Amino acid sequence: MTDDPRYPIGRYMPPETLDAATLRDWIHAVRQTPGRVRTAVEGLDASQLDTPYRDGGWTVRQVVHHLPDSHMHSYLRFKWALTESTPVGTSYDEASWAALPDSVRGPVEPSLALLAALHERWVLLLETMAPDDFERRFVHPRNGAERSLAWLLGLYAWHGAHHTAQITALRDRKGW
Repeated sequence: MTDDPRYPIGRYMPPETLDAATLRDWIHAVRQTPGRVRTAVEGLDASQLDTPYRDGGWTVRQVVHHLPDSHMHSYLRFKWALTESTPVGTSYDEASWAALPDSVRGPVEPSLALLAALHERWVLLLETMAPDDFERRFVHPRNGAERSLAWLLGLYAWHGAHHTAQITALRDRKGW
């Protein structure tokens, strides 16, 4: 844990070496993300959901809506990389999406349900991938870097924990 509310669990740092146990741990983390997010927001009222997790940051509601938006992009990157030769992944403007009315005012339940359904499909895909499949590559749309699906899996195992920790750290600070 860090004192920086933007990165309560630190920034994503991929391991220098990767083994089957790490991939299994990351798949488990992806499996657990929807339940952990649901638990993190359980019992929060509208005012609490509309509280930014840090000064100048998104509200808890926006963070919850961001998760399926972002994780859908990752899931699609997996599908493309598994079916095409080094595809360019899609990109989107996260801040603009978070400012749309459905993210600012929408109830969180549909996004929690979407995240759960999405992760159910994603984990099924991950568990059926051969070890070599995790070395398949895609081009990151923002920086043009080629990345492996193993790298992407690690990033999204971290991403779910990262945003969940933003919410739980806010709850701890506020005594909710």
